[in-house]
Amino acid sequence: MGINIIKGRMDYINDCEDILLNSELGLRYFSEKGSARRALEDGFNKKEIYVALDINHNCNGFIWFIIEGAFHSFPYLHIIAVKKENRKLGIGKKLLEFFEDICFRDYTKLFLVVADFNTDAKILYEKIGYIEIGIIPSLYREGITECLMMKLKEEKI
Repeated sequence: MGINIIKGRMDYINDCEDILLNSELGLRYFSEKGSARRALEDGFNKKEIYVALDINHNCNGFIWFIIEGAFHSFPYLHIIAVKKENRKLGIGKKLLEFFEDICFRDYTKLFLVVADFNTDAKILYEKIGYIEIGIIPSLYREGITECLMMKLKEEKI
């Protein structure tokens, strides 16, 4: 599947909202009516969201990262989500590679948190070089533990 990743525009908000609300992440963190849309509006307005488009310009996923969102010093991957019917096709991996390619130009460390219920995502992050550096109980939601992960830039020899 040919995927092109571009800077998100507000005309993709409906697709991104649908993708988010049809994910475990959306169900657990954005259950209040309108909360996903409000959050996405903020991300689009701050120009922090990128969308993954197929050859027909359909939105198949998105990534939201904040350049100095971790400790006001390092890039932080805030949300990544892929359209339900297109999961397991490598779109999430392409979005992660995009994030890393952009951020490792100027930064040596990248950060994200992954929820304890999202074991598949944690396994993927570990496979591509993220390491667990801490556990934060009830960070965003009571009863959900977040795993703080970091990836270091590989030095070229």
